Amino acid sequence: MSEEEQAPGWDAIDEAMARIYGDQEPLHYASPLPMMLGGNDPLNGISAYRSEQPSPHWHLVTYGFSDLYEKEGNDPEYSGYGFELTMRLARQPEEDQPPAWAINMLQNMARYVFNSGNVFNSGDHLDANGPIMLDSDTKLTALAFITDPELGEINTPHGKVAFVQAVGITGDELQATQEWNTLGVLRVLAGTYPAYITDLERDSILNLPEAAQAIAEGSAREGSSTAFLYVDQLGWESSGGESDGGKLMLGAKQAAVVAKLLRARLLHGQPLSLVSGGLQVVLDTSDTPAVEQRESGVMFRLDRAGVEELGAKLVPVAGQVSLSALPQVVIEVMQTHIKDSDGNVVRTIG
Repeated sequence: MSEEEQAPGWDAIDEAMARIYGDQEPLHYASPLPMMLGGNDPLNGISAYRSEQPSPHWHLVTYGFSDLYEKEGNDPEYSGYGFELTMRLARQPEEDQPPAWAINMLQNMARYVFNSGNVFNSGDHLDANGPIMLDSDTKLTALAFITDPELGEINTPHGKVAFVQAVGITGDELQATQEWNTLGVLRVLAGTYPAYITDLERDSILNLPEAAQAIAEGSAREGSSTAFLYVDQLGWESSGGESDGGKLMLGAKQAAVVAKLLRARLLHGQPLSLVSGGLQVVLDTSDTPAVEQRESGVMFRLDRAGVEELGAKLVPVAGQVSLSALPQVVIEVMQTHIKDSDGNVVRTIG
């Protein structure tokens, strides 16, 4: 940034990176026409630094989630959305440029934030529904988020900015974050991949006995931190009349996840909410099983036997199941169709 441009937020990010990399000149990928000037790219740019520790990798940092030039957000404590994203990518000796897919992915994540208003915080996770590098055979199909271990949080003239690192994870690691918690799984991951470096060629840490045991013990000890599970396929049809019964519809992709979360939440005394659009389905424990119709959806109360029965019957196979504890309710598992970015069905579950 030149003195004429007056970008104190940008300068604060540069200063934070300089504390780690000294006078290293990063490779900077500026948007040809950022959104603030009428373009399609929300971020002003992304810088890439070469890091050698704990192993060679690219360290990417975004510019644009926070207020770079003037104070624009209404929250006096935080700058803009209150964070910038970082990512660490394994670097091969012959690489002189960071991978383009990662630059594009960070811009796409920014579009999601700018369009929805939803932000990324340490402890969040995101299912990409396919390889994080499109058209590749990587097993990394999701992202988890944790505070960047070197950058942390800074104070800028426009407020606080947290550096939130995006970490590529596998499908079963994503499920483990739901059954336990994201930060716990990532700390286990860091035992094998320090600094949460994303390596497209790696296998799941759940194939390592010690890591799998640590995650299983953590989930059994603490239960799941997933109080709300957002699902694409969810529906409730009341049978009407005097009955409190009806039909609960759930996608096959989520059926097995919900089954495990039931045990990890309800058997630890915590409710689980399934959310889709304006519908909320709450599952909780009670000595007396019951169904309660609500304005926003429905609540199911299950005793321990009912939790175990539903957990055993919810499998990713299309069909209908019933519960002895709630005979007035039918649960229909529907096929889930996974689509690519062009809308083509690439995989069917159930």
